[in-house]
Parts: sequence; structure tokens; C-alpha cells
Amino acid sequence: MAGAQSHYWGQGFSPRGEKNRFVLPADFRQTVREASKGNRTLCLDKHHKHPCLVGFGESRADSFAEMLAHEERVAIERGEPFDMDLRAAQIGGFARINFDDSGRFVLPEYLGEQAQVGDELYFHGGMHQIMIWAPEVLFAMGSEWDSVKSACRARMAEFSAKAARK
Repeated sequence: MAGAQSHYWGQGFSPRGEKNRFVLPADFRQTVREASKGNRTLCLDKHHKHPCLVGFGESRADSFAEMLAHEERVAIERGEPFDMDLRAAQIGGFARINFDDSGRFVLPEYLGEQAQVGDELYFHGGMHQIMIWAPEVLFAMGSEWDSVKSACRARMAEFSAKAARK
């Protein structure tokens, strides 16, 4: 696909804090800001296949038309049905969420419900997007997710150790 894509690398963990806010981990803040034309805007939506959320900067939407055309071509080549309207709704209905300099943001309730979010979020870089999981939902995934689960447990343990030192 044409155009430069932002790449999201790293992991992070955030409990729900005061004023019902989560924190976008430092690993992702600058990339999201750069991909949102300098604005502190995180785009969030439900993942179209997995029980998690996805996050990205606004510039990712620049590639959606090309991505839809590619997915349609692949479906036609495979003889599979492709619902352009459904897929466009899946990728184009994201929420634009502002975060502050410390990364704090409020997760819209409807998105939290869709991803079964409780009081914790795990953020995992996925190249062109950030996968954002409720840890208990991630831990229920199959063994193909074991490395992601291990990273989540490590970030949770780091947070707990840091909180215990305070």
C-alpha cells in the first residue's frame, strides 16, 4: 500500500485511574501524536476479529480506501463474498479520543463494553496499530497468544512492583 504508515512497537499496562481515566503508555504517545498531525488524538475501535480494541493515529485512515479495494480484490480472487459497506463501517467508525501530555484519556463506555474492559488495559504494539486488551480476556485466548499473554503478565508485574515501592 502506498504512503508511509506509522509503526507501533512496545507494550504497556494501565489500571483505570482517577476520573475514570486510563493512560496511553509512553511507548506509543509520540507515535500516535505524530500520526495525528501533532495532535494528542488516539483513534479507538473494536478489533474486527479479536475481542480487543485497536488504537492508532488519525493518518492511518488515509490508507483505508486503498485497504478496502485490496481486500475486495482478494475476496473476488478467492471467490469469497465481500461486503464493502460492512467492512467500511468496521474500519471507519472509530472514535477520536483526546489524551493529555501524560497520556491520560477516558475510554468511551460503549468501546469498553465491546472489549469487556474492567479496570485494567494492556497495550501491545501491532505494527500499524496498537492492540488493547482487557487482561482477563487476553488470558482466555488460545495458545497462539502465549507470547502476548507473557508480555502482559510482565507489564502487570512491573506495575505492581512499582506501586508497592510507593
